[in-house]
Amino acid sequence: MARKFLYLVAIVIALAIAATIALSIWSREATQIALVPRGEFVEQPPLADNAYQDPGMWYSRPGIGTSDPARYQPAMAAGTKPSSGGRSDPRAPSFAVFFVPPTSYIKVGGGWNAALDDPATENRARLFLSGLASPFNRADEIWAPRYRQAAAGAFLTDKPEAQQAIDAAYGDILQAFRFFIDSVGPDRPIVLAGHSQGSGHVLRLLREEIAGTPIVGRVVAVYAPGWPISVEHDLPALPLPACAEPDETGCVLAWSSFAEGGDPSMIMERYTATPGFDGLSRGDGPILCVNPLTGSMGGSAPASANRGTLVPDGALTRGELVPGAVPARCGPNGLLYIGEPPAMGEGVLPGDNYHVYDIPLFWKNLQDDVTVRVKAWTANRS
Repeated sequence: MARKFLYLVAIVIALAIAATIALSIWSREATQIALVPRGEFVEQPPLADNAYQDPGMWYSRPGIGTSDPARYQPAMAAGTKPSSGGRSDPRAPSFAVFFVPPTSYIKVGGGWNAALDDPATENRARLFLSGLASPFNRADEIWAPRYRQAAAGAFLTDKPEAQQAIDAAYGDILQAFRFFIDSVGPDRPIVLAGHSQGSGHVLRLLREEIAGTPIVGRVVAVYAPGWPISVEHDLPALPLPACAEPDETGCVLAWSSFAEGGDPSMIMERYTATPGFDGLSRGDGPILCVNPLTGSMGGSAPASANRGTLVPDGALTRGELVPGAVPARCGPNGLLYIGEPPAMGEGVLPGDNYHVYDIPLFWKNLQDDVTVRVKAWTANRS
């Protein structure tokens, strides 16, 4: 598993360096030329109705065993121990997680959607899950589907082909989610989670598939970091509110990480240009920020409240949990500020954007957060 983490860090660094070159040296127009597919949208054949019965269609699911990337458990750094703050009890009632992986299809000159047999995309996705889905590893079941994800460039353009690509990716996710629901049974509490593109698909599931059904009452929490949610134009369209308290259930957590003084203009320009879930312009209104160190909406927490950031060592041979590494403060614009730029390697995007690290920065707190919410959900129903 340590070797897998090394590969994960190496891939993230490579992608980040490529992004830095594209975004810092090229013009934004040139970046779109490089990353936005140039050809027409080509609809891929639909998956078979029973496609997700095949264990090979899942990165993570029950029965995979030690090769399941979402089951990675990093150790605490030598000589340190987490500060529990009363939230570090590893015991949790039975629950299941549906985790949608982020974009791993980053290919210059590629098509609008990844193919299921694209080895680079598949390998990246499995490696990303080691760092992003692993905070949920106290669950009885973690399900993370393979899907024909939209290209990274689909999120940089208003071309109609981009929305077609996103819709196609969501079609696979919808099919996987329905199989997940059938598989985990009618009574088990569920957690929905993702990152970046994955968070976008999870929020769409919440609006279009779950809202108004009995499933909504089974949702312990929705973790959607790396996808900006407009407080004014997105949040009211969701069937669940933002998490206001650390033991609240049936609510949504989201945040987007920047170093103090970072420049979010690139993400904010795209955020402003896209309509909200209500169909209206988002404008420059605030983004939802649930502080991952406190589990509450807004506010700030010192670095001492951080029970473990997943950090690679200098040789990039293993990952360790380092307590007290970064603080977290929700700014007036809804972005999450993490103090002075921490030493997390070369994966930081321009403008001190810590998007790649939205989850690893707060790994241990998130592992404890989901346990607390599942226990509260179970207690409320007994």
